[in-house]
Amino acid sequence: MNAIMANSQEALDKHRVYDRLMQTASGLQNDHVLATMLASQCAGEGELPYRLGLLPADYEQMMACHFPTVQLPMSFMIWSENFPDRQDEIAELSTLILNHRADESAETQWMANILTAGCMGGNHLWQDLGLWSRKDLSALIVTNFPQLAARNDKDMKWKKFFYKQLCIAEGIYVCRSPSCEVCPDYSDCFSPED
Repeated sequence: MNAIMANSQEALDKHRVYDRLMQTASGLQNDHVLATMLASQCAGEGELPYRLGLLPADYEQMMACHFPTVQLPMSFMIWSENFPDRQDEIAELSTLILNHRADESAETQWMANILTAGCMGGNHLWQDLGLWSRKDLSALIVTNFPQLAARNDKDMKWKKFFYKQLCIAEGIYVCRSPSCEVCPDYSDCFSPED
């Protein structure tokens, strides 16, 4: 087992961690986005809880599947609560995302849980996940949740899109404009995030 080590208590260099992870990656579709998120978390970036928000057994299984010979130093990973006061919101987001998954694999379940945990952060979703660009987030969603990706045909910011879908499902229409194109807040939902 190759352990990624650090010489001090400072956060690890995310590019070194990413390179090490990708050198040992299994060649699966989500290797890149997972390596990016893990590397960012080791560098103290992003807003994901410990183990990317996965349960310990799921995290271990995900690591064994994607990066079987690497052991990350857990002491460098961000620790945050799993949002106990937002459980209803988490359940609704998880259901929305899982209802659009590409298949019934453990992989898509992991990715749904990670996306849901990322939605609890306060920045753009790609930043909260520790991804390095919005393009990586879009690729993650297209790969794992293609039906959901297809519904975002106007390229709305992903977190706003998810919450808008929840509102629509509940019959709640908080937007006062007749369409997005004429809304005075259009740039808040559709402007570039990078």
